[in-house]
Order: sequence, then structure tokens, then C-alpha cells
Amino acid sequence: MEGNHPEIMPKHVAIIMDGNNRWAKEKDLPGVSGHKKGVERARGAVEFAVKKELSVLTLFAFSSENWGRSSDEVNLLMKLLHTALEEEVPNLIKNSVQLSFIGDLSQFEEELITQMKNSEKLTYCDPSEKKLDLVVAASYGGRWDIVNAVNKIHEKNLNFPLTEEHFNSLLSTAPFGDPDLCIRTGNELRVSNFLLWQLAYSELYFPDILWPDFDDNQFELALSEYSKRVRRFGDKSNFQI
Repeated sequence: MEGNHPEIMPKHVAIIMDGNNRWAKEKDLPGVSGHKKGVERARGAVEFAVKKELSVLTLFAFSSENWGRSSDEVNLLMKLLHTALEEEVPNLIKNSVQLSFIGDLSQFEEELITQMKNSEKLTYCDPSEKKLDLVVAASYGGRWDIVNAVNKIHEKNLNFPLTEEHFNSLLSTAPFGDPDLCIRTGNELRVSNFLLWQLAYSELYFPDILWPDFDDNQFELALSEYSKRVRRFGDKSNFQI
């Protein structure tokens, strides 16, 4: 079976960044070291995405379920997010990367919510100059996204037959489209409540690696694997031998 042309690239890549704690544990380091290294890798992934001229990079930074972690770890993650925004926003502006957050942001403290919204405003780019949409999923869950869309239908009192296209327009990812490729590190073979509707026909890639070790070479391998896939979207007419 033939794969896609080697030069074909995904437009939208989504990444489930998993394995920070295990990486630190394997190296006998405190958990904070793994999360800090994870932030470095996220920065590298953004730079690599710009270099490869991707259109959208979505990073799963904090799930709805992560609120169930210990208060110490949650507080640490909030501090890291605050620091990352302070440090990275100038670089995003410099590189014409527009930042957007998706998820139930109301769960965060008001100060952090304000910082997120300000970061979105500061990184806004004219479409003609924008090099990448960086979407950060924070306090996000795929089921939340779907339920949130259904609630919008009720709020708007929509009573006509609903199409998939209209439903898509109500999801938090509506401005960015569905991912072509979803990468999940951490040696887990599941999507963990991430973009449940949007991943219906995405190519899935599960490298045997923890997120802090996901460097440019690993990203390149993921894109290379994508280029070998044949995306038929259920259409048998596209079957190739």
C-alpha cells in the first residue's frame, strides 16, 4: 500500500504531552524538574512547528481530570503556567505566533484568567502575518467540549435539524479545524478525553517516549510517519495497493 507523498505535511498537529512525572522519577529528580523540562519541550515544539510551516499546533497542557491531582502538584502547575506565559509571550509575538486557550477557564483563579486573556490579546496577529496558531488546552476535556456545545444549542433555542458542520462550529476548536495528526507521548495508547469529536479521522501516533524527551528529531519522526499514512476518511474509492 502506498503512503502519502513524502512532502505532504499535516496542517494541524495536536499533542498530548504526557510523562513529565515519570521522566523525573526515572532520573531520581523531583517532579517539578519533569514539568519544567516539559515546558522547555513545549517551547521547542512551537519553534519546530513554525519552522515546518504548520498552521495549527494544539497542546494538551492541563485536563479537566488534572484538577483531581494533589493540591501541591496543581499549585505547581499553575505557577509554571503563569511563569511560562510571562517568559514565552514575548517570543510568540516576535515569531508571529498567535496564542489561544480552549477549555473551562472559569476553573482557574481570576489572576491567571486575566493573564491568559491578556496573552491572547498581546499575541494577536494579522492573518497575513501569522505564522502559527498555538492552541493551549487548559482545564479541557473532550466531553466538556461536547456538552458545552449542546448547552449552546439550548441557549440559542435552535430547533432545526442539526448538521455535523453546525455542531463543529459550536466546539471550542471551531476556528482551527480538526487535527490531521495527534501525537501522544508517555507510552499510553489512548486519547484521554482529548478532542473526542475532533479526532474522528485524525491520524494517531504513539511514540515510545516520555514528553521531556520529545525533541525536534522525535517531532520529525512523527511527521515522517504521517507522510506514510493513507487518509481515506472511510472512502473505499481511495484504497490503494
